[in-house]
Amino acid sequence: MAIGIDPLVDFACKKLLGSPEHTAITLHFLNAILGGAPRITEVEILNPIVDKEFEEDKYAILDIRARDKFGRRFNIEIQRTRPAALRERLMYYAATQIIEQLGEGDNYTKLRPAIGICILDLSLYPKVSDVHLDFRLTNTKHGLTLTDHLQIHLLELSKYQLPGDNGVVSDPIDQWCYFLLQANDLTAGEIFARLPDPAFVQATGVLEMIARDPDQRRLYEARLKAERDAVAKEQYAREQGIEQGIEQGIEQGIEQGIEQGEHLGRINLLQQLLGDAPSPKSALKELSIEELAAIEHDLQRRLRTRN
Repeated sequence: MAIGIDPLVDFACKKLLGSPEHTAITLHFLNAILGGAPRITEVEILNPIVDKEFEEDKYAILDIRARDKFGRRFNIEIQRTRPAALRERLMYYAATQIIEQLGEGDNYTKLRPAIGICILDLSLYPKVSDVHLDFRLTNTKHGLTLTDHLQIHLLELSKYQLPGDNGVVSDPIDQWCYFLLQANDLTAGEIFARLPDPAFVQATGVLEMIARDPDQRRLYEARLKAERDAVAKEQYAREQGIEQGIEQGIEQGIEQGIEQGEHLGRINLLQQLLGDAPSPKSALKELSIEELAAIEHDLQRRLRTRN
Protein backbone atom coordinates (compact mmCIF):
# COMPACT_ATOMS: atom_id res chain seq x y z
CA MET A 1 0.00 0.00 0.00
CA ALA A 2 1.32 3.46 -0.93
CA ILE A 3 2.40 5.69 1.94
CA GLY A 4 -0.09 8.40 0.96
CA ILE A 5 1.80 11.32 2.49
CA ASP A 6 3.12 13.96 0.10
CA PRO A 7 6.54 15.19 1.27
CA LEU A 8 5.94 18.43 -0.68
CA VAL A 9 3.25 19.50 1.79
CA ASP A 10 5.19 21.92 3.96
CA PHE A 11 4.14 20.26 7.23
CA ALA A 12 5.57 16.93 6.06
CA CYS A 13 8.64 18.63 4.59
CA LYS A 14 9.42 20.29 7.90
CA LYS A 15 8.97 16.98 9.73
CA LEU A 16 11.51 15.50 7.33
CA LEU A 17 14.13 18.24 7.22
CA GLY A 18 13.48 20.24 10.39
CA SER A 19 13.30 17.68 13.18
CA PRO A 20 16.14 17.50 15.74
CA GLU A 21 15.38 13.76 16.03
CA HIS A 22 16.10 13.18 12.33
CA THR A 23 19.12 15.33 11.52
CA ALA A 24 20.61 12.53 9.40
CA ILE A 25 17.94 13.38 6.80
CA THR A 26 18.80 17.08 6.97
CA LEU A 27 22.52 16.32 6.64
CA HIS A 28 21.97 14.22 3.53
CA PHE A 29 19.83 16.94 1.95
CA LEU A 30 22.29 19.76 2.70
CA ASN A 31 25.27 17.76 1.43
CA ALA A 32 23.33 16.96 -1.75
CA ILE A 33 22.54 20.63 -2.40
CA LEU A 34 26.01 21.96 -1.50
CA GLY A 35 27.95 19.13 -3.08
CA GLY A 36 29.54 18.00 0.18
CA ALA A 37 32.46 20.44 0.06
CA PRO A 38 33.15 20.70 2.92
CA ARG A 39 31.05 17.77 4.01
CA ILE A 40 28.56 18.60 6.75
CA THR A 41 28.61 16.09 9.59
CA GLU A 42 26.70 18.01 12.26
CA VAL A 43 23.65 20.26 12.04
CA GLU A 44 21.52 22.04 14.62
CA ILE A 45 17.86 22.75 13.91
CA LEU A 46 17.21 26.30 15.15
CA ASN A 47 13.40 26.36 14.85
CA PRO A 48 11.99 22.86 15.35
CA ILE A 49 8.30 22.45 14.59
CA VAL A 50 5.94 22.62 17.57
CA ASP A 51 2.67 20.89 16.76
CA LYS A 52 0.66 22.86 19.31
CA GLU A 53 1.83 26.19 17.94
CA PHE A 54 1.12 25.03 14.41
CA GLU A 55 -2.37 23.86 15.37
CA GLU A 56 -3.17 27.28 16.80
CA ASP A 57 -1.77 29.15 13.77
CA LYS A 58 -2.86 27.67 10.46
CA TYR A 59 -0.96 30.45 8.66
CA ALA A 60 2.37 29.49 10.25
CA ILE A 61 5.33 29.74 7.90
CA LEU A 62 7.04 26.37 8.01
CA ASP A 63 10.53 27.28 6.87
CA ILE A 64 13.48 25.38 8.34
CA ARG A 65 16.41 27.15 9.97
CA ALA A 66 19.60 25.30 10.75
CA ARG A 67 23.30 25.82 11.52
CA ASP A 68 26.22 23.49 10.81
CA LYS A 69 29.47 23.05 12.72
CA PHE A 70 31.17 25.62 10.46
CA GLY A 71 28.68 28.25 11.66
CA ARG A 72 26.92 28.46 8.31
CA ARG A 73 23.24 29.39 8.54
CA PHE A 74 20.60 27.67 6.41
CA ASN A 75 17.03 28.60 5.58
CA ILE A 76 15.09 25.86 3.78
CA GLU A 77 11.58 26.40 2.44
CA ILE A 78 9.22 24.83 -0.05
CA GLN A 79 7.00 26.70 -2.52
CA ARG A 80 4.18 25.10 -4.49
CA THR A 81 2.69 28.38 -5.71
CA ARG A 82 4.37 31.50 -7.03
CA PRO A 83 4.14 34.21 -4.33
CA ALA A 84 4.77 37.80 -5.30
CA ALA A 85 8.43 38.89 -5.40
CA LEU A 86 9.73 35.39 -4.58
CA ARG A 87 13.26 36.17 -5.76
CA GLU A 88 13.44 39.29 -3.60
CA ARG A 89 12.00 37.43 -0.62
CA LEU A 90 14.61 34.68 -0.86
CA MET A 91 17.35 37.29 -0.98
CA TYR A 92 15.85 39.11 2.02
CA TYR A 93 15.65 35.95 4.15
CA ALA A 94 19.25 35.02 3.35
CA ALA A 95 20.49 38.56 4.02
CA THR A 96 18.57 38.65 7.31
CA GLN A 97 20.49 35.59 8.47
CA ILE A 98 23.72 37.49 7.91
CA ILE A 99 22.54 40.56 9.79
CA GLU A 100 21.33 38.48 12.75
CA GLN A 101 24.85 37.12 13.34
CA LEU A 102 26.38 40.40 14.52
CA GLY A 103 25.71 42.32 17.70
CA GLU A 104 26.78 45.86 18.45
CA GLY A 105 30.55 46.16 18.25
CA ASP A 106 31.09 42.70 16.70
CA ASN A 107 33.74 42.32 14.03
CA TYR A 108 32.70 41.50 10.46
CA THR A 109 35.17 38.61 10.45
CA LYS A 110 32.70 36.75 12.65
CA LEU A 111 30.22 36.52 9.78
CA ARG A 112 29.53 33.06 8.42
CA PRO A 113 27.75 32.17 5.15
CA ALA A 114 23.97 32.45 4.99
CA ILE A 115 22.48 29.96 2.55
CA GLY A 116 18.89 30.01 1.36
CA ILE A 117 17.47 26.83 -0.19
CA CYS A 118 14.08 26.84 -1.88
CA ILE A 119 12.39 23.65 -3.09
CA LEU A 120 10.10 24.69 -5.94
CA ASP A 121 7.24 22.66 -7.37
CA LEU A 122 7.42 25.02 -10.36
CA SER A 123 10.10 26.77 -12.39
CA LEU A 124 11.40 30.31 -12.09
CA TYR A 125 13.85 29.76 -14.95
CA PRO A 126 12.11 27.49 -17.49
CA LYS A 127 14.63 28.22 -20.27
CA VAL A 128 17.42 26.61 -18.23
CA SER A 129 17.32 22.81 -17.99
CA ASP A 130 19.25 22.50 -14.71
CA VAL A 131 17.16 21.28 -11.79
CA HIS A 132 19.56 22.78 -9.23
CA LEU A 133 20.50 26.45 -9.62
CA ASP A 134 23.16 28.06 -7.41
CA PHE A 135 23.27 31.88 -7.09
CA ARG A 136 26.15 33.83 -5.53
CA LEU A 137 27.73 37.30 -5.59
CA THR A 138 29.97 37.07 -8.64
CA ASN A 139 31.39 39.20 -11.43
CA THR A 140 30.28 37.47 -14.62
CA LYS A 141 32.74 39.33 -16.88
CA HIS A 142 35.88 38.11 -15.10
CA GLY A 143 34.52 35.09 -13.24
CA LEU A 144 35.32 36.64 -9.86
CA THR A 145 33.50 35.84 -6.61
CA LEU A 146 33.08 38.70 -4.17
CA THR A 147 32.11 36.38 -1.31
CA ASP A 148 30.36 33.05 -0.79
CA HIS A 149 28.68 34.40 2.36
CA LEU A 150 25.38 34.94 0.53
CA GLN A 151 24.04 31.98 -1.43
CA ILE A 152 20.61 31.06 -2.77
CA HIS A 153 19.93 27.59 -4.13
CA LEU A 154 16.82 26.60 -6.09
CA LEU A 155 15.65 23.02 -6.60
CA GLU A 156 13.16 23.26 -9.47
CA LEU A 157 11.37 19.92 -9.30
CA SER A 158 9.23 20.52 -12.40
CA LYS A 159 12.36 20.04 -14.55
CA TYR A 160 13.25 16.64 -13.12
CA GLN A 161 12.90 13.74 -15.55
CA LEU A 162 11.93 10.48 -13.84
CA PRO A 163 14.30 7.60 -14.70
CA GLY A 164 13.10 5.20 -17.36
CA ASP A 165 14.38 2.08 -15.60
CA ASN A 166 13.91 0.51 -12.19
CA GLY A 167 17.51 0.83 -11.06
CA VAL A 168 18.95 2.54 -8.02
CA VAL A 169 19.02 6.34 -8.20
CA SER A 170 22.61 7.27 -7.36
CA ASP A 171 23.03 11.04 -7.82
CA PRO A 172 22.19 12.84 -4.51
CA ILE A 173 20.20 15.65 -6.19
CA ASP A 174 18.28 13.10 -8.28
CA GLN A 175 17.62 11.05 -5.15
CA TRP A 176 15.91 13.97 -3.46
CA CYS A 177 13.94 14.94 -6.55
CA TYR A 178 12.75 11.35 -6.93
CA PHE A 179 11.80 11.05 -3.26
CA LEU A 180 9.97 14.38 -3.06
CA LEU A 181 7.99 13.73 -6.24
CA GLN A 182 7.30 10.01 -5.89
CA ALA A 183 7.19 9.00 -2.22
CA ASN A 184 3.47 9.81 -1.88
CA ASP A 185 2.53 7.12 -4.42
CA LEU A 186 5.05 4.42 -3.51
CA THR A 187 5.25 1.74 -0.85
CA ALA A 188 8.14 1.73 1.58
CA GLY A 189 9.63 -1.27 -0.21
CA GLU A 190 9.52 0.50 -3.58
CA ILE A 191 11.30 3.52 -2.11
CA PHE A 192 14.02 1.38 -0.52
CA ALA A 193 14.60 -0.42 -3.83
CA ARG A 194 15.34 2.87 -5.60
CA LEU A 195 16.82 4.81 -2.68
CA PRO A 196 18.66 2.40 -0.34
CA ASP A 197 20.60 5.16 1.44
CA PRO A 198 19.86 5.09 5.22
CA ALA A 199 18.71 8.72 5.08
CA PHE A 200 15.76 7.74 2.86
CA VAL A 201 14.95 4.74 5.03
CA GLN A 202 14.61 7.22 7.89
CA ALA A 203 12.72 9.73 5.73
CA THR A 204 10.24 7.04 4.70
CA GLY A 205 9.74 6.22 8.38
CA VAL A 206 8.84 9.88 9.06
CA LEU A 207 6.17 9.81 6.36
CA GLU A 208 4.79 6.53 7.70
CA MET A 209 4.63 8.04 11.18
CA ILE A 210 2.56 10.96 9.89
CA ALA A 211 0.24 8.52 8.10
CA ARG A 212 -0.29 6.37 11.24
CA ASP A 213 -0.53 8.99 13.98
CA PRO A 214 -4.06 10.50 14.08
CA ASP A 215 -2.89 13.88 15.39
CA GLN A 216 -0.05 14.14 12.90
CA ARG A 217 -2.35 13.07 10.08
CA ARG A 218 -4.92 15.69 11.07
CA LEU A 219 -2.31 18.48 11.03
CA TYR A 220 -1.00 17.23 7.70
CA GLU A 221 -4.50 17.15 6.18
CA ALA A 222 -5.22 20.67 7.44
CA ARG A 223 -2.09 21.99 5.81
CA LEU A 224 -2.79 20.07 2.60
CA LYS A 225 -6.26 21.63 2.42
CA ALA A 226 -4.82 25.11 3.00
CA GLU A 227 -2.32 24.57 0.18
CA ARG A 228 -5.01 23.33 -2.21
CA ASP A 229 -7.16 26.35 -1.38
CA ALA A 230 -4.20 28.65 -2.09
CA VAL A 231 -3.56 26.94 -5.44
CA ALA A 232 -7.25 27.21 -6.35
CA LYS A 233 -7.31 30.93 -5.51
CA GLU A 234 -4.17 31.52 -7.56
CA GLN A 235 -5.63 29.61 -10.51
CA TYR A 236 -8.90 31.56 -10.28
CA ALA A 237 -7.04 34.87 -10.15
CA ARG A 238 -4.93 33.86 -13.15
CA GLU A 239 -8.00 32.83 -15.18
CA GLN A 240 -9.82 36.03 -14.27
CA GLY A 241 -6.77 38.04 -15.27
CA ILE A 242 -6.57 36.27 -18.63
CA GLU A 243 -10.28 36.80 -19.31
CA GLN A 244 -10.11 40.46 -18.38
CA GLY A 245 -7.00 40.84 -20.50
CA ILE A 246 -8.73 39.31 -23.52
CA GLU A 247 -11.81 41.49 -23.06
CA GLN A 248 -9.67 44.59 -22.61
CA GLY A 249 -7.62 43.67 -25.66
CA ILE A 250 -10.74 43.24 -27.80
CA GLU A 251 -12.15 46.55 -26.62
CA GLN A 252 -8.87 48.31 -27.27
CA GLY A 253 -8.61 46.66 -30.67
CA ILE A 254 -12.10 47.81 -31.65
CA GLU A 255 -11.42 51.33 -30.43
CA GLN A 256 -8.11 51.48 -32.27
CA GLY A 257 -9.74 50.07 -35.41
CA ILE A 258 -12.46 52.74 -35.34
CA GLU A 259 -9.93 55.50 -34.70
CA GLN A 260 -7.69 54.21 -37.49
CA GLY A 261 -10.64 54.10 -39.91
CA GLU A 262 -11.57 57.69 -39.09
CA HIS A 263 -8.01 58.86 -39.77
CA LEU A 264 -7.91 56.97 -43.08
CA GLY A 265 -11.19 58.51 -44.21
CA ARG A 266 -10.09 62.06 -43.40
CA ILE A 267 -6.68 61.55 -45.03
CA ASN A 268 -8.32 60.28 -48.21
CA LEU A 269 -10.71 63.25 -48.30
CA LEU A 270 -7.93 65.79 -47.69
CA GLN A 271 -5.79 64.24 -50.43
CA GLN A 272 -8.72 64.53 -52.87
CA LEU A 273 -9.22 68.20 -51.96
CA LEU A 274 -5.52 68.86 -52.47
CA GLY A 275 -5.40 66.91 -55.73
CA ASP A 276 -2.85 64.46 -54.35
CA ALA A 277 -2.64 60.86 -55.45
CA PRO A 278 -4.32 58.78 -52.75
CA SER A 279 -1.94 56.87 -50.49
CA PRO A 280 -2.27 53.06 -50.69
CA LYS A 281 -4.53 51.87 -47.90
CA SER A 282 -2.28 48.87 -47.26
CA ALA A 283 0.63 51.21 -46.51
CA LEU A 284 -1.46 53.49 -44.29
CA LYS A 285 -2.79 50.55 -42.28
CA GLU A 286 0.77 49.66 -41.29
CA LEU A 287 1.16 53.03 -39.55
CA SER A 288 0.38 53.77 -35.91
CA ILE A 289 -2.44 56.06 -34.79
CA GLU A 290 0.14 58.73 -33.95
CA GLU A 291 1.71 58.51 -37.43
CA LEU A 292 -1.70 58.74 -39.14
CA ALA A 293 -2.61 61.77 -37.01
CA ALA A 294 0.66 63.45 -38.07
CA ILE A 295 -0.10 62.87 -41.77
CA GLU A 296 -3.63 64.22 -41.33
CA HIS A 297 -2.32 67.29 -39.50
CA ASP A 298 0.16 68.01 -42.29
CA LEU A 299 -2.56 67.70 -44.97
CA GLN A 300 -4.82 70.10 -43.00
CA ARG A 301 -1.95 72.60 -42.77
CA ARG A 302 -1.36 72.42 -46.52
CA LEU A 303 -5.08 72.91 -47.24
CA ARG A 304 -5.25 75.98 -44.97
CA THR A 305 -2.14 77.45 -46.59
CA ARG A 306 -3.50 76.92 -50.10
CA ASN A 307 -6.75 78.64 -49.25
